[in-house]
Amino acid sequence: MFGLYKGIGSPMMGLTFINAIVFGVQGNAMRRLGKDTPLNQFIAGATAGAIQCVICCPMELAKTRMQMQGTGEKKSKRKLYKNSVDCLLRIYNREGVRGINRGMVTTFIRETPAFGFYFLTYDVLTRQLGCELGDSYIIPKLLFAGGMSGIASWLSTYPVDVIKSRLQADGVGGVNRYKGIADCVRQSMQEEGWRVFTRGLTSTLLRAFPVNATTFATVTLFLMYMREDEGPMDCDALQQQAQASSL
Repeated sequence: MFGLYKGIGSPMMGLTFINAIVFGVQGNAMRRLGKDTPLNQFIAGATAGAIQCVICCPMELAKTRMQMQGTGEKKSKRKLYKNSVDCLLRIYNREGVRGINRGMVTTFIRETPAFGFYFLTYDVLTRQLGCELGDSYIIPKLLFAGGMSGIASWLSTYPVDVIKSRLQADGVGGVNRYKGIADCVRQSMQEEGWRVFTRGLTSTLLRAFPVNATTFATVTLFLMYMREDEGPMDCDALQQQAQASSL
């Protein structure tokens, strides 16, 4: 049963900081940009996505390596890594800073546009759904907008994620298959065809909806209740809170 939760330590440690960075940077970027337009929402989101790569890349490397450890065994005979921190320390001792940042370029290529679409989709949906504070359906609306934002984000860059995961898993067992990003794309296409770039997409989208629905709704509702004494807010004000510009 514990095999289903392999590598959970790394996301639990990293996601708190990642979400803090993403919502904080996006909110500050929107203030700097001034106008609340769809293009600015995309730019602010993309900026946030680019900056959080510093934490996201090592975190996902540790998660991938922990999940690969003992693959195919009911009980691992020999564990190379004790936990996610030990995994990163061992990689650092063996390969240095470059080792713990393996896959950084593909992470950057994935995260930058993905978070742009993430906040853009949420902005468009919350406006279209008409989010009003007195609306009895506000929570379902926020959950739907957040969930669909997560799906749009993953759909926009999922092929890049496949390559990133393969590069980060490369070298497990001491054998390196890929020379770089282009070589990984070429070998993957030759061996498995174009469908390789959609492998695992269904499970990713099934995860993306509830995770991002919860994230966006929690941030929005928390900020709403923290500022409820400031008087009534229209949909635009609620939208600003949802993007954490009030942070």
